[in-house]
Amino acid sequence: MFGIRAAYRSLTTLQPKFPSRAVCSAQRTSLSTRNYATTSNFKIKKEEAIASFDHVEVEYKTYKPITPGIRHLKRPINPHLYNGKPVRLLTVPLRRKGGRNSTGRITVRFRGGGHKRRIRVVDFMRTEPGEYDVVRVEYDPGRSAHIALIAARDPKAEGTAKWKYILAPEGLRAGDVVQSFRSGIPEDLNREVFGTQQETSGNAEEMDIAEEERRAKDKATTDALAVGILSGKTIKLGNCLPLRLIPTGTVVHCISLNPQGKAILVRSAGTFAQVLHHEEGGRYSHVRLQSGEIRKVLQSCVATVGKVSNAAWHGRSLGKAGRSRWLGWRPRVRGVAMNACDHPHGGGRGKSKSNKHPVSVWGWPTKGKRTRKPGPKGPKNNNKMVLKERPRGKEKRSSASSR
Repeated sequence: MFGIRAAYRSLTTLQPKFPSRAVCSAQRTSLSTRNYATTSNFKIKKEEAIASFDHVEVEYKTYKPITPGIRHLKRPINPHLYNGKPVRLLTVPLRRKGGRNSTGRITVRFRGGGHKRRIRVVDFMRTEPGEYDVVRVEYDPGRSAHIALIAARDPKAEGTAKWKYILAPEGLRAGDVVQSFRSGIPEDLNREVFGTQQETSGNAEEMDIAEEERRAKDKATTDALAVGILSGKTIKLGNCLPLRLIPTGTVVHCISLNPQGKAILVRSAGTFAQVLHHEEGGRYSHVRLQSGEIRKVLQSCVATVGKVSNAAWHGRSLGKAGRSRWLGWRPRVRGVAMNACDHPHGGGRGKSKSNKHPVSVWGWPTKGKRTRKPGPKGPKNNNKMVLKERPRGKEKRSSASSR
């Protein structure tokens, strides 16, 4: 009896194995609560990043899988985007045709349905000079990149002359100022940069050879300094200007191939090109495109400074098939699942394409077979503007492994 009491007394003096209910509740309140949506950081590897963008940190929004549709859903985080509706004046309705032409036949497969949209009219010409204030950055359902709403400072401008949409470069935010120099450098800026040297260069009529050489050297130095000052005033994020005024090494996008045409190159999310070289006394500039192709572009053609926004768009995950249907994409059917009359891989018993070479629905070879030879390796005078083709096959794989 005495032994049982002593054992019970020793047990009561020990600390409890588990904390009390009050301690548990205090610990729960001190811990950070988790929502259904969390953020995850994915830093780009240094060896895979480009030198000028190796500091980019991409953030995605993931969700607690309370439903199967959001288990794999991953969205880029863009807190700077405007949550409201677009400017009605700068939109037109999108008339859907489900991938069919005027005769009713399907020419683009796997399209149809989707949410109702309005097309945002983006200004790819940038012909109007003057300063424009960035009002906000918006989401555009018709493209992968973001768009920016800009407003002219001219008080007399109204309607589409005052409000415009442009492709938003990476880093552009509300409150910034953009300008277009497509029609040339303004007179006041030209006078500010080149005015003093023009006044001092023409007042000497008779001078000796040494004085003339000294003045020529001073003029060359002054010209180089003036060009640097001009570049500092014009090469800013979102500014549009001719290629001849853009220094080599500058990252650009929205490149035009016609001096009077709109921008048609480098417009997708996260893409950029780089100005490599200006021909001395020539008409062309050498530009390296996103694919790695190097081509000649007229120096009178324009480009916009910066990289296209929303680079994290390529790492997104829709999460479910229904989200793809909302975007207007129908299911992509495999060729082996079709009938023989619908695809070269169709028909037969079981999942087999009958030892045929992989081809498209029209019979063109796939899996890397070249069906066109552009550039220097192709037909004569096919594309004289291409100086170096984009890397393909072994060259592409070797360049990717060397990074």
